[in-house]
Amino acid sequence: MPLHVPPAPAPALRSVLTALGSRAVRETRPSALSSLATPVEPELPLPVHILDDIAGTGGPPLTRLTGWRFLVRGGDRLVAVAETMLTADGWAFSHFCEGPYVTSTEQALRQAEALPDAYQPRLLSVPELYMLTLWLRRDPEADPAAGGLDPDDLLIPLAPAPPGIAAHREHRAADLLPVLTHRLTPAPLLGSPV
Repeated sequence: MPLHVPPAPAPALRSVLTALGSRAVRETRPSALSSLATPVEPELPLPVHILDDIAGTGGPPLTRLTGWRFLVRGGDRLVAVAETMLTADGWAFSHFCEGPYVTSTEQALRQAEALPDAYQPRLLSVPELYMLTLWLRRDPEADPAAGGLDPDDLLIPLAPAPPGIAAHREHRAADLLPVLTHRLTPAPLLGSPV
């Protein structure tokens, strides 16, 4: 089933296009971008949400939109990502990066396209675990900036995933969140009452 990729805000896309063409930014590009002789294009904008304080909220997990991540294609392959962030003045370019999350995101998107249902793809960051997942929102027409995790949304951890969590395995949010919460719950100190 095709994914319903939401359009990024126009200022976010403009900031990435400006950064890709900027001589000043060119010097800080990752090597995969700097060494290319072919033009590069941003594609597949994904809203980036952060899951904060999952072990201590006591209620449903809260997410907040923090940016948009664009996959950057050079020729026939993805070579980097460009990320924007929300500032007091609106959307602004944040940084380029390369590494395992580029290919892992592409793999997870292909995996999601093979699913029978329609989803809206997002990225969900869990900073407390240094974890990034592809978040497949069940409502493909939802506002990409809003909405918390629905128990039936799917999460696909990207590689590298934290120890004990399998990368590229689809999980219902209701099934994975307790595992993440357990991972973040401090173990009792030796000799302390349980």
